[in-house]
Amino acid sequence: MGEPGREEYKIQCFDAETQQLLKTALKDPGAVDLEKVANVIVDHSLQDSVFSKEAGRMCYAIIQAESKQAGQSVFRRGLLNRLQQEYQTREQLRARSLQGWVCYVTFICNIFDYLRVNNMPMMALVNPVYDCLFRLAQPDSLSKEEELHRVGEQLEKMNGQRMDELFVLIRDGFLLPAGLSSLAQLLLLEIIEFRAAGWKTTPAAHKYYYSELSD
Repeated sequence: MGEPGREEYKIQCFDAETQQLLKTALKDPGAVDLEKVANVIVDHSLQDSVFSKEAGRMCYAIIQAESKQAGQSVFRRGLLNRLQQEYQTREQLRARSLQGWVCYVTFICNIFDYLRVNNMPMMALVNPVYDCLFRLAQPDSLSKEEELHRVGEQLEKMNGQRMDELFVLIRDGFLLPAGLSSLAQLLLLEIIEFRAAGWKTTPAAHKYYYSELSD
């Protein structure tokens, strides 16, 4: 796996039985119910914002292990099916739990960032990810900042028109900050400048934004 320490850290939040299930999935995926594993990971990602940011690496490791062992993609299908189910009921999720909704967006962006088919991002996730990010750019969501950075460049390459439309909303949100906090304005400005610089950041820009955020 390359980073066993990180994998151990990620699953410490689970009970002993679930930890064993995930460890087995990472080492011997054919020995466990991989659809159950996918549901366990998604369920916890919707509840734990830290785990939702890291789960993509674990999912990638399980997919790689299953492919090497059996040349199959049971886990990936189960994971995508569950993500699709949550996507279809995303407004209900947002109404029920804002934290769960933000966790879901973080998780689906993380999965998009890590999962590849023939070394290409998964087309099935492109529009769902965009739709989620568009939702986050609406006036009632702008204060709930989310990470565009790691997935922005790939999304723009696959559908530049929707990225242009998204950034119109982001710029409007920055220029018309009715009730927007200074922190939210700073985060929006960072995103705008990050894209303008070709999805790259300079040490000086990083120092400026993150010194401001830590003040």
